Amino acid sequence: MLQEYLGREGFEVTTSHDGSEALERLTKARLDPPPDLVVLDVMLPGRSGLDVLRALRGSEAPPPVLMLTARGDDVDRIVGLELGADDYLPKPFNPRELVARIRAVLRRASDRSVPREPLLLGSLKLDPARHRATVRGQAVELTGAEFRVLEVLLRAAGRVVSREQLTEQALGRKLELYDRSVDTHVSNLRRKLNLAESDDPQIRGIRGAGYLLTRPGAEGSA
Repeated sequence: MLQEYLGREGFEVTTSHDGSEALERLTKARLDPPPDLVVLDVMLPGRSGLDVLRALRGSEAPPPVLMLTARGDDVDRIVGLELGADDYLPKPFNPRELVARIRAVLRRASDRSVPREPLLLGSLKLDPARHRATVRGQAVELTGAEFRVLEVLLRAAGRVVSREQLTEQALGRKLELYDRSVDTHVSNLRRKLNLAESDDPQIRGIRGAGYLLTRPGAEGSA
């Protein structure tokens, strides 16, 4: 049903009906050209969608991934985001919303090709053109969504960015009720960046307001 619907929306769609088949086709370059995006259901026979996502994120130049999860299953959603999913959509869903999410993820992915100058704050350097982040000269592997959240915070360094703004600017959609995606991405960024030195900027959570990337040496409130 989704293949037919997405086809009518102008997408060229290839389907796999179990996780093992999907992973084989995606990692052994049997899809030519490679997909611009993968819509990945968590509940798959063979290997689960989370297993497929984990394997994809360990491959070279993985495509953006939109996860489909059972409604209210926060565990699958959070694990999917931690493993590097670019977005998620709970089932059941309106196919029009799926198309909107797909277009938003594809739009963000295409934005990476637009030349942008590197951003530097203390020990943190972000190079949007190369999609590369470094801390004290050491490369840090970030997912596409994590990178965009960090870029929004870095461009607004010293100012509070609301969760609504982060969701719209980094994820390309409106913040929904009970949506904790941005919080999960920020948590992942804190863990991966490990900004613990005196010359490191800090990602601060400002209760009731949003998030703030502090300048090195500046006071911040958690």
